[in-house]
Formats: sequence, structure tokens, C-alpha cells
Amino acid sequence: MSRFSDAVRSRRTTIRATAGGRLVLDGAPPVRRGRIAALLSLPERLREVEAAVHENRRLQRRVAELTDVVAELLVPLADRDEEKVRELLQRYRDESFPP
Repeated sequence: MSRFSDAVRSRRTTIRATAGGRLVLDGAPPVRRGRIAALLSLPERLREVEAAVHENRRLQRRVAELTDVVAELLVPLADRDEEKVRELLQRYRDESFPP
């Protein structure tokens, strides 16, 4: 046998049930309830993080859109093109606040 398989064999543990119905690994350190609770809460935490990432992306996109609007407004204002400014503001209002 190889040293690896001997090492694996020597580390094997058995699982037994206690009177209270808990499973215990012989030869393994005890697992604290807090760690189990933390592991069980991971799927919910993952959903929360994914929702936060989605909201962050939505807000970043909105900031980019507003930055574009400001840039579009500043160029016509610098050129004193009032008609273009009114057109851009109306388009912004229509897109941002639909009826």
C-alpha cells in the first residue's frame, strides 16, 4: 500500500448517533452550533449579496445615464443652442418620468 492510502485509512472516522439524535464523528473535533448555523445561513446571505449587487449595477447605470444627460446639456449651453437644450430636457423627462 502507498503512504497516501495508509494515511487516509488511519484518518477514517466513524459516525455514531447519540441518545439525543445528534451525529458525532469519532476522532473529529466537535462542531459548534454557531458554525452550523452560519453554514445554513449561507444560501440566504448569498441571495442578499446578489440582490445588493443587482441594485448597485442598476444605480451605476442610472448615474451613467445622468452623466450623459449633463454632458449633452453642457455642450449646447456652451454653444447657446436653446432649442437643443429644450429638446434634450424634454427627452430626459420623457425617458425618466414616463406617464
